[in-house]
Amino acid sequence: MSLKVVVLAAGKGTRMKSAMPKVLHCVAHKPMVEHVIDAAACLGASGTVLVVGHGADQVRATVAADVDYVEQTEQLGTGHAVQQAMPALNATDTVLIAYGDVPLTKPETLQKLVSDASDSNLALLTVLMDDPDGYGRIVRDTSGNVIGIVEQKDATGEQLKICEVNTGILAAKASVLGELLGRIDNNNAQQEYYLTDIFELAVQQGMTVTTHQPEFEWETVGVNSRSQLAELERIYQRNQAEQLMAAGVTLRDPDRIDVRGDLSVGQDSVIDVNCLFEGKVTLGENVTIGPNCSISNATIADGTVIKANTVIEDSSVGENCTLGPFARLRPGAVLSDSSHIGNFVEIKKATIGKGSKVNHLSYVGDSTVGEKVNIGAGTITCNYDGANKHQTVIEDGVFIGSCTQLVAPVVVGKNAVVGAGSTITKAVAENQLAFTRAALKTVENWPRPVKKPKSE
Repeated sequence: MSLKVVVLAAGKGTRMKSAMPKVLHCVAHKPMVEHVIDAAACLGASGTVLVVGHGADQVRATVAADVDYVEQTEQLGTGHAVQQAMPALNATDTVLIAYGDVPLTKPETLQKLVSDASDSNLALLTVLMDDPDGYGRIVRDTSGNVIGIVEQKDATGEQLKICEVNTGILAAKASVLGELLGRIDNNNAQQEYYLTDIFELAVQQGMTVTTHQPEFEWETVGVNSRSQLAELERIYQRNQAEQLMAAGVTLRDPDRIDVRGDLSVGQDSVIDVNCLFEGKVTLGENVTIGPNCSISNATIADGTVIKANTVIEDSSVGENCTLGPFARLRPGAVLSDSSHIGNFVEIKKATIGKGSKVNHLSYVGDSTVGEKVNIGAGTITCNYDGANKHQTVIEDGVFIGSCTQLVAPVVVGKNAVVGAGSTITKAVAENQLAFTRAALKTVENWPRPVKKPKSE
């Protein structure tokens, strides 16, 4: 069986009040349509056809996945949209129809539909709703068999009482789908070609329709407004939180964590409130993340403690390290085991050796720092000359006094000591003491300035 997925993504989304196509608005920092494409990939689809219309060029420019595009130049309904995709399908394909603004449908829910589609059967995802207002109703006969779907604007008073509604998500054989689409018309209140009309036609020619219900109603919720987008974002984030807790992670408040990518966390790790994880992040076991931290594309090894308000991006942190509070690791930072990065310290494109400490108010960039190095408060590696970046090398066992400037390129040898307040422009050899200080000058009986009296 060859599976093809057709994703309808041509709508404008007027209620979004946006110049951007609706399907490009994000849930968890990923366009909604990419959530749908990723779900299709989980099913092993051999191809995905994206039906675009409004903002087609923007969609093409944004979607990174390998998909085939077809354009619906006129918005004539869902049936018309799927018709545009038919030339991209083979007659023997099984076709799954999904929607670019319905981002949270689980792959296992979609798989049930795909498994049921055959030459004599259509598979449809339906949901029971307490308030079905606005949705197409599932019409069944006295035996419970589906005999059609009626849109709300075309429904009778009795049909409006039906609580089982159409989600629009369905699976069918391509040959069957093409034949049925060729027979629908736009003789309805909206004068559109409804995809839902294929079900009544299928039943009339002796086919059956099987239905499946999702585990959760939110799997079928589409986005038409910023408010609905925000609701799905919170549902998505709560789901991520539940998965983390089920895997043995402590969350101080499951409603105050945001995962915008792929987060993997080892057992017995603890994440405090208001933490943001973006891209691919891996936390080991017994890691502690303090409140208000932002971590993106990083690996944090076992036993490390990240204190409050720390920012880490594109970096790697070893075991049993301590960072923060208010520390920042910029891209290319690598911390070896048991290293300490303290408050208001910034590390960029630098390796910090095992057991080394940069505890206060310092900047270390484009540097290699050895093991058991102590870098005092207010130290700066001056790595940029206005045109090019240069390297600083600080070897094992070095002690750097506070308020030191290391002007790269420069090397400080093993076990050397740099005195506080120094500006180092040349290499310091092993075991040397290096310092640069102007002579102390004093003025006797210096008259301190006094405030002038305020004029009345």
